[in-house]
Amino acid sequence: MDTVFFVLSKLGWMILSPGNLLVISFILGTLLVYFKAYSASKWILIPTSLAAALVLVYPVGDWLIQPLEKRFAKPYVMPEKVDGIIILGGGEDLKRSLSWGVAELGLGGDRYIATKYLADLYPDAPVIFSGGSGSIYLQDSGREASISADLFQQMGLDSQRLILESNSRNTYENFRNLQPITRPDGQYLLVTSAFHMPRSVGIARQFGLNVTPYPVDYRSNHADYRHLDFDLFDHLKALESGWREWIGLSVYYWTGKTSAWLPAPMPLHPDSPL
Repeated sequence: MDTVFFVLSKLGWMILSPGNLLVISFILGTLLVYFKAYSASKWILIPTSLAAALVLVYPVGDWLIQPLEKRFAKPYVMPEKVDGIIILGGGEDLKRSLSWGVAELGLGGDRYIATKYLADLYPDAPVIFSGGSGSIYLQDSGREASISADLFQQMGLDSQRLILESNSRNTYENFRNLQPITRPDGQYLLVTSAFHMPRSVGIARQFGLNVTPYPVDYRSNHADYRHLDFDLFDHLKALESGWREWIGLSVYYWTGKTSAWLPAPMPLHPDSPL
């Protein structure tokens, strides 16, 4: 069933991706014009053109992704001791790494920078990487763990501290496969992209894993820095990630893979310094 879920999620995203939806709509509208169905084509091409123009000129994706990125903040006071630092895969660029034979960082490369910082802060804590290929076409490449190890080695992290898990294809499998590696009574720092943190925390709680979120890789801008700037690629980065994550939260909740639809920070203990 996990494989069916994985494949269906990838096929579904091919259609539901905002960028793909715009292109598919333009193609469909053009075909209707070709077959002289002018009235029907207008109902598709006009709304699609307006939506494309809006995404082109303004970062509308910020409205979608920012509530996710604000959901969990970095700890105001860091824990005195942790049993491990968990970094979820996604910061590396698997295709380019395989293409050029070198370890390449992707959009989520901040995950590695933050993990190295935390590893220096907690020199006795193991660094636990969890992540395989999220691509249908790049399964069983056998390189995900070695790419992560190469990146950390280049950053000066002692390889003896690394624990590598590279069979996970999605976030649910991350935490399922981490169960044999982690302790139920342990305390772990969790490093992943800020927009991805709510779903990650919800799944961790579903598996009974106690994690302290350490979000990185923010994609949205504060309202003061949102302008008409005609930067389609930058706008799509936030729109695609935010839309995908809201879909992921909903599907994971409906299928019982997360503890809540939109997980929230735990209430503060009365004795907390906060």
